[in-house]
Amino acid sequence: MPNPRLAGRYAKSLVDLALERGQLEEVYSDMLWLQQACNTSRDFLSLLRSPVIKADKKLAIVEGIAAGRLTELTAGFLRLTINKGRESNLPEIIAAFVQQYKDHKGIHTVKLTTAVAASDALKEQIISVVQEQTALRNIELEAEVDETIIGGFKLEIGDSLIDASVLYDLNKIRTQFLKNDFVFNIR
Repeated sequence: MPNPRLAGRYAKSLVDLALERGQLEEVYSDMLWLQQACNTSRDFLSLLRSPVIKADKKLAIVEGIAAGRLTELTAGFLRLTINKGRESNLPEIIAAFVQQYKDHKGIHTVKLTTAVAASDALKEQIISVVQEQTALRNIELEAEVDETIIGGFKLEIGDSLIDASVLYDLNKIRTQFLKNDFVFNIR
């Protein structure tokens, strides 16, 4: 069951400890690797969430997978979460850690959705326009392809959405036609 409060607390503790030990960048790299493992391996996620597999077996498997790849601080954190029975919350904790890292570094995520893959030049141009139009300086652009928008783009900046997609325009036109009694009654 999702528990964002718990994830935030565990993530904050890890961020604070990594800052104290001067290993924030290394732990961030480890967390990105673990996030990738959670996102790409259904088996790894099933292992973490399985109530049937005992904690000591989970610990042995996770340590075997992560051996030599993770810093001692991250490995210790994984042991702690498994020993406390919080391994099912690990994907949430990782996401919360990544977000807190970005907040600490002042990195803002901007999400670009296009119908076809955006070129690197276009991505750079969008970053520069966002920097000019907002107070955001340190921007990380996440590009996504969604063919259903037909053309144009969607740009998410924090809680704001700029929808300049063809699909949005078509839906607006459809709504206007449905509201227009004259056109609606012609049928």
